[in-house]
Amino acid sequence: MSTTGARTHAERRAAAFEVYERFTNGEVDPERAQRSMTRRLGALGTFAFDVVMGDVWSRPELSRRDRSLIVITVLATIGSSEELSLHTEVGLNHGLTRTEIEEILIQVAAYAGFPMAMAASRVVDERFRTLDGVDRLPERSGADELDDDERERRAAEVRGTLTAGRASSDPSVDMARLVEHLGEVGRIAYHWAFGDLWSRDELSRRDRSIVVIAILTVLSRTDELAFHVPAGLNHGLSRTEIEEIMVQMTIYGGIPRAVEGYQAMKKAYDKIDARS
Repeated sequence: MSTTGARTHAERRAAAFEVYERFTNGEVDPERAQRSMTRRLGALGTFAFDVVMGDVWSRPELSRRDRSLIVITVLATIGSSEELSLHTEVGLNHGLTRTEIEEILIQVAAYAGFPMAMAASRVVDERFRTLDGVDRLPERSGADELDDDERERRAAEVRGTLTAGRASSDPSVDMARLVEHLGEVGRIAYHWAFGDLWSRDELSRRDRSIVVIAILTVLSRTDELAFHVPAGLNHGLSRTEIEEIMVQMTIYGGIPRAVEGYQAMKKAYDKIDARS
């Protein structure tokens, strides 16, 4: 489907119905759902179909799985519990695994804070229990218990991929530079974010970049986007895909945040292009 040509309202509505069918795994009639939503919410309900699903979710520039990755991230970051519960199931219908959804929340813990991640985890677990029809989920395994030497070794490898090899491959040198720049905040970031978290294989580096760019955009952390937009490119995202994160943000983070994110993205691209 082209996103550049003009469409009739009927075409947009048809695209929205196709999206909704996938949202619900074909279990709910989209036309009936649209009528019900409009009766209850008026124009807001109309736009929820025609704009959210017909204009944005139907775009081909990102897969539905990737869009769910973004949306679950944003909803966890801003504490939108009811919507997060719904989109946990939507994400499963779009091909995300439960492990991947849980891993999103771990990334949220580092980039938006543990309180948001813990609250989101309770919402996600409740949805999993409802889907399974159980009162308690199976026991989970903990993270690797790493000494600082191993955390630093892993962090240096991660930083190598984030920076396309511009960071020092010597962990002591690389960490010292970060500590010199950021003090003890840099040390925690090196050990926890890069050594513990980014090195985990429950999500790909590409997916982690999507998650982090989404978090930074919805939190209006444009200075951090200057680092993580190029890092996303280094992890295999295309410029079109990163721009599409900003498009998704118009709906789930609001247009002002999307505009800020887009401008930060463009500045990062201009810097890359000037350097090359």
